[in-house]
Amino acid sequence: MNAAELFNIEGKKAIVTGGTRGLGYGMAEGLMEAGCEVAIVGTSDKVYGVAEEFCSRGFRCHGVKADLAVRSEVYRGFEECVEKLGGDLDILVTAHGIQRRHSAEEFPLEDWDEVISVNLNSVFILCQEAAKRMLPKGYGKIINIASMISWFGGQTIPAYAAAKGGVAQLTKEMCNDWMSRGINVNAIAPGYMATEMNTALLDPENPRYQQITNRIPAGRWGTGDDMKGACIFLASHASDYLGGAILPVDGGYLVK
Repeated sequence: MNAAELFNIEGKKAIVTGGTRGLGYGMAEGLMEAGCEVAIVGTSDKVYGVAEEFCSRGFRCHGVKADLAVRSEVYRGFEECVEKLGGDLDILVTAHGIQRRHSAEEFPLEDWDEVISVNLNSVFILCQEAAKRMLPKGYGKIINIASMISWFGGQTIPAYAAAKGGVAQLTKEMCNDWMSRGINVNAIAPGYMATEMNTALLDPENPRYQQITNRIPAGRWGTGDDMKGACIFLASHASDYLGGAILPVDGGYLVK
């Protein structure tokens, strides 16, 4: 297989959760630019408008609304995506997530439950359901979204830290279960990204903003466009011998 064929994902069918904004939007766009048909999942009616906008640009995109904090909605949303994709699935990207900030001693249990449900429990369910479609045909690419917090502890984010640590370990375990049967399971760990989740940190008056920026060898925060290359690589035959990897896309932050 030559290099062009290795990275060719034209005609593949993909689900991208969190595809209405930020990193999920960037990865969904990248997959469609590479020729994939994509179902994007969002929590509000905005998902329909985003899907229509993608379609107006000549892409094949379907919008599915689902609350991934609710277990029954995770299953229903997944099934609706597969149905809109014609009953097949080649690629799953779990790019959804929420954040809640409180010091550990004050962290409300209701916030803990919500973050774990959205950022970890639903990821497992989506991967499990995707595998049920992929295993019979012996092919599939699952791309989870980990975090720098998969390595670091962070601060005032105990639930997020627990969930993203869990996503990294879950990615490794599922690799062991499924890689010999044709499914590659890997994760991308974004660095500090200029997204809505990091609004509080993006204020130039915030001392933490300058501290973080000074540590990034690339000299800037990342964007959704910076996720496209890694996503296409992990979605293609180019990554067929890669499993259980947590791939930092962080401008060099991790090694500084």
